[in-house]
Amino acid sequence: MCKTIKQKVKFKANPFAIYQLLADTKKISALTGKPANISKNIGGNFSLMSGKVSGIIVDLKPSERIVQAWRREDFPEGIFSMVTVTLKETADGGTNLVLTHRGVPKELIDDVEENWRQNFWEKIKLSIKTG
Repeated sequence: MCKTIKQKVKFKANPFAIYQLLADTKKISALTGKPANISKNIGGNFSLMSGKVSGIIVDLKPSERIVQAWRREDFPEGIFSMVTVTLKETADGGTNLVLTHRGVPKELIDDVEENWRQNFWEKIKLSIKTG
């Protein structure tokens, strides 16, 4: 049985800056402190967190959307989930981010939710304050 995770986060940086933090190999490696490799092309591969997360880029629309067929190394054999990150500019020039992560194995939901918060959203907020 698989479940869907939905998270909403607001950042004090514009959508292009947030998009770059999530879609650029060097920036996401610096953000997470772990090696990453992200294709800039639809259909290309990506890996994050020293290869613990990998998959295929399904759709990219700079400053607006990232869609990935995504799996963690601890997912059951052959199981991929779908990650959609949408970015919308706020009236004050910040970003409302919505994560929809479909198809996460039920037993891993809590861990995956917490990993998004700790490894991405909290680190992005910190990098915006110090950057």
